[in-house]
Amino acid sequence: MTFSIVETVVSLIVTILTVGGLAGLFALMLVESFGVPPIPSEIILPFAGFLIATGVFPLIPTVVVALAGALVGAFVAYAVGRWWRAHLVRIRIGPFGLEERQLARMDLWFSRHGEVTVAICRCLPVVRAYISYPAGTARMPPVRFGTYTFVGSLPWTLALIYAGILLGDRWTVVQTYLQPLDYVVYAAIVIGAIYGVVLVLRARKAVAAAPPRDPEHPPDSPARPPG
Repeated sequence: MTFSIVETVVSLIVTILTVGGLAGLFALMLVESFGVPPIPSEIILPFAGFLIATGVFPLIPTVVVALAGALVGAFVAYAVGRWWRAHLVRIRIGPFGLEERQLARMDLWFSRHGEVTVAICRCLPVVRAYISYPAGTARMPPVRFGTYTFVGSLPWTLALIYAGILLGDRWTVVQTYLQPLDYVVYAAIVIGAIYGVVLVLRARKAVAAAPPRDPEHPPDSPARPPG
């Protein structure tokens, strides 16, 4: 029996919703909207719809709780992006990093297209969980951010819950379409590990190539006055 990340996540979501009820739904949608760790709403919401179809969850409270969790998680990610803005230009991963001019472009983009960008991205798989970070970094006004996050999250939430209601006990059919994500995750892990090893080897090579330091005459120490 092979290990599957998707199947493990599905099992975790089913357990949390079954045991935790609407509180579990709120927690899952908060984490999904925050994006760390990645938990797909494509699994959470159809199963919630299935629980509505079987009479376990009430319809209106389920929709309200799911939207509330998504909104709170989005604002947490927004706050992280906004708070970390001053630190972003100092963070570099090898040759990669943000510069002030790139932040300025992000500010300009969100000042002109922030509402549409947030609303559309909240309807897109994967991207929906991470659009809050650049919105916060660009200092998009919180009221506008919250409004368009809600506008984009509403059709997404309703559509997936309705799909779960229609599918009933066949709601797991969505898992079939998510199965290829296993390979994406595995590839990301391998690429990240290889890149980490490359960075470590470069750092060691740079240290080895550096000239030896003289503890009595450090190169940056000022010359002593005579006498």
